[in-house]
Amino acid sequence: MVDVLKKELTKDFDTAVDHIVKVIEDEGFTVMLTKSIDGILKQKLGITGYPRYTTILVCGPELAKMALDASVNVGLVFPCSFVVYEQDDKVFVSHISIMKMAKELGLASAEAMDPIIEITSKKVGKAWEQF
Repeated sequence: MVDVLKKELTKDFDTAVDHIVKVIEDEGFTVMLTKSIDGILKQKLGITGYPRYTTILVCGPELAKMALDASVNVGLVFPCSFVVYEQDDKVFVSHISIMKMAKELGLASAEAMDPIIEITSKKVGKAWEQF
């Protein structure tokens, strides 16, 4: 089973996004994109007042290579993402393991993915503790 990590943050929204990006980069991940989804909804659909929601797309190059070496199909769930969002006047961060998803979806064998899952869990866990 793949669990969604979720944590309430004590920082304001913008500070939380900046902090998470910095921690992720400090842990050796490459931040590929930070995108405001509520901004897209406003721009493309004219929706105003939608709760803030930002996606942070990241890549751990060594981990990505390991996963692709296990099966090119794992790339279907790339990249890794964290989301920061507002809900009930609170700020949260959430994450789900794409490596665990790949295993559960049968994109690669458990035998190939289990060692990768162990490594990514440690790296993401270290970052998660700092959020």
